[in-house]
Amino acid sequence: MDLYFSPLACSMATRISLYEAGADAHYIYRDRNKRLPDGSDFLAINPLGMVPALRTDEGEVLTENAAILQYVAACFPDAQLAPERGVEHARLQQWLSFIGTELHKAVFLPLLDSKAPADAKAYAAGLAEARLGLLDKHLAGREFLLDRFSVADAYLYTVLNWSRATPIDVTRWPAIKAYLSNLRKRPSVAKAVGEEGALYAEEQARHKAA
Repeated sequence: MDLYFSPLACSMATRISLYEAGADAHYIYRDRNKRLPDGSDFLAINPLGMVPALRTDEGEVLTENAAILQYVAACFPDAQLAPERGVEHARLQQWLSFIGTELHKAVFLPLLDSKAPADAKAYAAGLAEARLGLLDKHLAGREFLLDRFSVADAYLYTVLNWSRATPIDVTRWPAIKAYLSNLRKRPSVAKAVGEEGALYAEEQARHKAA
């Protein structure tokens, strides 16, 4: 399968999950101009231009983080990246929805968007208090969101990692701080962050030189 990604974007959650599964995948870089390494237009794959996009071994193209992460978990059941049924499966979907809507889109997207008005950024920062407080309460005494590492943890780590580029200091919440510290040591996370961090630094250097 092919994962279309941008360094340190939400597509990193799928990279982490694929590393966890030991999957044989190709990682295809999408640049700031929505171009691919062969010069083709990424908009032909996802008309919205957003990553991640995943091309399956059968040639199907999937978009949207929650769908792709659950597909990866289903493709590699031995990795146990998602509960298969029952209330725990619903809990996984609950956390994927929470991360995607309450943190990714509501809080971090406006704060990271250079075009967002100051009022929008202030509003987003104000939302962080209650949402991160709820998350911190849930993570107290826990290693993961569920009973074991799941695709939801891959997504949550990726989104919380963006706090370094925002005014939000996640170290104010002790359980979140401990959670992030623990996940940074996980081989799949360390590998993904190291690789994509280097690519991001190269991308920034090219952008400044342009």
